[in-house]
Amino acid sequence: MKFGPIPIDAAEGAVLAHATAAGEKRFRKAHRLSAEDVSTLKEAGVSQVVAAVLAPDDLGEDAAAQKIAESMTLGGIEAKPAATGRVNLHAKAAGIFTVNAAVIDAINAVDPAITIATLAQHASVEKGQMVATVKIIPFAVSSSLVAAVTEICASGEIFAVNAYRPMRVGVIQTVLPGTKPTVLDKTLRVTEARLARSGGWLTAERRTPHEIAPVAEAAIALARDNDMVVIFGASAMSDFADVVPAAIEGAGGTIIRAGMPVDPGNLLVLGTLGGKRIIGAPGCARSPKENGFDWVLDRLIAGLDVTARDIAGMGVGGLLMEIPTRPQPREPLPAKSRLKVGIVLLAAGRSSRMGGPNKLMALFDGQPLVRRTAERALASKASGTIVVTGHQRERVRAALSGLDVTFADNPDFADGLSTSLKAGTAYLPEDAAGAMIVLGDMPGVASDDLDRLIDAFRRAGGNSVVRATHQGKRGNPVLLPRSLFAAIAHLEGDTGARHLVEAEGLDVIDVEIGEGASVDVDTREALEGAGGVLQD
Repeated sequence: MKFGPIPIDAAEGAVLAHATAAGEKRFRKAHRLSAEDVSTLKEAGVSQVVAAVLAPDDLGEDAAAQKIAESMTLGGIEAKPAATGRVNLHAKAAGIFTVNAAVIDAINAVDPAITIATLAQHASVEKGQMVATVKIIPFAVSSSLVAAVTEICASGEIFAVNAYRPMRVGVIQTVLPGTKPTVLDKTLRVTEARLARSGGWLTAERRTPHEIAPVAEAAIALARDNDMVVIFGASAMSDFADVVPAAIEGAGGTIIRAGMPVDPGNLLVLGTLGGKRIIGAPGCARSPKENGFDWVLDRLIAGLDVTARDIAGMGVGGLLMEIPTRPQPREPLPAKSRLKVGIVLLAAGRSSRMGGPNKLMALFDGQPLVRRTAERALASKASGTIVVTGHQRERVRAALSGLDVTFADNPDFADGLSTSLKAGTAYLPEDAAGAMIVLGDMPGVASDDLDRLIDAFRRAGGNSVVRATHQGKRGNPVLLPRSLFAAIAHLEGDTGARHLVEAEGLDVIDVEIGEGASVDVDTREALEGAGGVLQD
């Protein structure tokens, strides 16, 4: 494949490297030029284009990605159709992701043009979640390189999603003087919720004194009729001969591992009893937040073995997010009130459903809609406002004249929403904890509504997605934490924030702001119904 500037007379069949305009007509990036396209460009005065010219043995980016994906042996995973040189692979069911890292490394070592990225080993995934992606970086790649990759793929299963299996679980909770029944009741609710995500259920509970003999007796009884037993001790394990591990052995069981290099979760005990797994849960397992208990529980529910060596290998990556309810946090959290939120105002669209006029120029109370939206953003608690421009960029800039906003131009706006998200978030300062994505065509969203989203984000410590709702239905704006910025940079096509919220598995906080969350003005009827007056 040759890449670079090409005289327009030699451009038929070439693949455009950038979006290219010919008068009113616009050719998208990666568009393959026909003879008619070349004539149109010449008539518009275009003398050369930056493009890729494929060699006879080259495979186009989509064909190459598709061929590689089809050569893979997968388990519980389906491949989506190729687009923009990418094939995304998604889980058929909720479960635990496993991957042959050596095979992935071998594929990625063949040539930088061919890449495969996956989730981490043993990641917990939801049904439909993306678990891996095959990406061809240039517009085409040599068929010999694709053949080398498909040969590696023939070595066996590369990755899989091991589906969760419904399991019957019995719970033991030990009691000491002063143990509050409300704590025990909450533990049951949290445990039931953990099991529900895999279709499992809690069949029985025993509450016993925090002593070896009664715990051992309860464990024997519950192990007979359940697939697994979980013990919550009233006091944390302080020695490997403490009540919980001693009770497992006293019941005739075997300790696989006591203690794990995961924090929170250090004090977990894993054993077997009557051919069933038995877990001494660490205190943090009483919280719904992710901890080491989840790592072990989920793998067992997915039918994967967990050995002492497996647990010993969990230390790298085992320093998890702090659970706020723990009495002695490792380090003080930054003041939530100081978490900075930047607004990314999307104003690059073509208003195609309007049939011509730019809806952002429509007047509301004599003011262009885009200016009204920007002024409300500036009046909020946000630390700054980035306005993404594209279609009629100069006109949008003129409408915002005098406002303290930062402009981020998106020359690829016609390629879809993802390009505007990437352009806007790239302009946010490094100390921004979150990005609120505000659509330019939502006249009912006020500054107070934006503040309510920011307040909810700060109360949650800046780690959750915050979403505006109307009568319980999701809407806009959406506030994304910094942890998602890297994922935004990899979006393609007409993909927005909703995809990230669904795919990344972060906590979502819904904030009811009323009708404004669901009122946009995509059509003439909607705009006029909201009180707007279109301008030419």
